[in-house]
Amino acid sequence: MNILVISDYRDYHTTRPEAEIFKGLRKLGFNIYVLTPAGSQIAEEFIAVGIHVIDFYTRKKFDSADIAFIRTKLKELNIDILQLFYSKAIVNGIQAAKGVAVKVVLYRGYSGNIHWYDPFAYIKYLHPRVDKIFCNSIGVEQMFRRQLFLDKNKLITINKGHRLDWFQNTVAHDIRAELGIPADALLLVNVGNNRRMKGIKYLLGAMNLLPTDANIHLLLIGRDMDTPGNLKVIKSGNHSQHIHILGFRNDVLSIVASTDAFILSSIKGESITKSVIEAMSLGVAPVISDIAGNIELVVHNENGLVFPSKNIHELAKCMMLLYNNRGLAKEFGKKSQLHISEKLNSEHTIQQVALMCNALIKE
Repeated sequence: MNILVISDYRDYHTTRPEAEIFKGLRKLGFNIYVLTPAGSQIAEEFIAVGIHVIDFYTRKKFDSADIAFIRTKLKELNIDILQLFYSKAIVNGIQAAKGVAVKVVLYRGYSGNIHWYDPFAYIKYLHPRVDKIFCNSIGVEQMFRRQLFLDKNKLITINKGHRLDWFQNTVAHDIRAELGIPADALLLVNVGNNRRMKGIKYLLGAMNLLPTDANIHLLLIGRDMDTPGNLKVIKSGNHSQHIHILGFRNDVLSIVASTDAFILSSIKGESITKSVIEAMSLGVAPVISDIAGNIELVVHNENGLVFPSKNIHELAKCMMLLYNNRGLAKEFGKKSQLHISEKLNSEHTIQQVALMCNALIKE
């Protein structure tokens, strides 16, 4: 079977779980061709396992030259399945597949912004030329199931798996020493760029509800965390000295590995958040909001804590529960690693994608 993948593998850390799928399929005997910018670490790893890498990146939707190039490759390489992973590639790939005997598979890792009444939805996910939509969580699939005029048989949920051995050599960075945080403090962390959907104002609001003598510190890692709105909420509470805005860091995993719990305060629109999976893989306890997608990662009071989205009082209670029961965070962390190993591992993902591809060819 010949599979053509169009994606962008220049960011190693972000795209490693996706790349692992195709490395695994290659080992199973599939012929894999990848259109991606050449020269990246992942591109080199692809070549090393026998995957054909073709230097390509499409920068504009409905680009006639790019569409023609993709169409040529579909025919020249006798492609059976075309898998598309980013927006412009999806639009151009669908156009290139018109009139070609190839199955078209689209990936979706975000549970928002698809509406059956939006005309633009029909140039991508709701386009009749699409044969399968690979959803990264049940929450994403449920979002598609609410759309009229979509054949629900096109939907399949396959989580992007991880491997615990990717994280086994992560050395915890002593962020407490760097920032002067007491060794006996409960250390919480949130990682992500500050967008409305991340619900940072609710996380900060929960910090403001904590007792004044609670020795709890929060790290905010990511871009734009120091907005006027966030700073206003921080200054209005009694824990401003316990909230540390670190901005963008290259040593995120090392910092997360040194914390007691990962707090995800997102309010909508996500699938299964990669930063939470990474924290769980490192043995860090997850505390997450109950939004679609992410809730699939944590069983409340078993391998972490789940609180109602936007409910700062319940989030504050979760923080205090871990503060008053320090061993609980360690227990949740160990069980989270087991959860990733048993239910969200890359080998399981590879097998599921292989089954999907074989079923598509038989249709």
